[in-house]
Amino acid sequence: MFIRTESFKQYLRLYPVVSTLIALNLLVHVLTWVPILGNRIFYYGVGSNAMIADGEWWRLFTPMFLHGGIMHLLFNMFSLFLFGPELERLTGKVRFITIYAVAGFAGTFATYLLQPLDYLHVGASGAIFGIFGAFGALLYYGRRALPQLRQIILPIIVISIIMTFLTPNVNATAHIAGLIAGFLIGLSYFHPKRIVSWKKKR
Repeated sequence: MFIRTESFKQYLRLYPVVSTLIALNLLVHVLTWVPILGNRIFYYGVGSNAMIADGEWWRLFTPMFLHGGIMHLLFNMFSLFLFGPELERLTGKVRFITIYAVAGFAGTFATYLLQPLDYLHVGASGAIFGIFGAFGALLYYGRRALPQLRQIILPIIVISIIMTFLTPNVNATAHIAGLIAGFLIGLSYFHPKRIVSWKKKR
């Protein structure tokens, strides 16, 4: 289910939203290496609670495309590469990007509400946790019908939450808010009646 066996071309064709998100994150990170331009990208994109309070509302979204280093980027993109395709396949392009974007926004907005004004943050982790939350909602409805998914996703969610609070310099607020947002959206998307309507439309 989460083992990727597609070729590069197949991956791009089957999972265009996930592929685009990965490409955007990689591109933005490469641009941050460019002298002067990189500093400007970080300055205008970093999640700054003080600047959001001053009306720079775009900072509720831009931190999702910035990362604090190559390992931070690779960890988040590997998670997106591995777990995103199955969710995109299940929900479709529009629903997937909705889960991703709303969860990422929820993480940034919760950070703005709950962290001090001088708090700064970057990363796609809130959106990634939204993917985990959506899978959690699918398990909520599927329960015993999805034993393989249950065996894989539940430990990943639990371990991710534990590591969130054990790892230094992690925006735990964004992680948990993204997880909750993804779960709540998933409850709507994966409701049995809603899934039946998807099948009828197809």
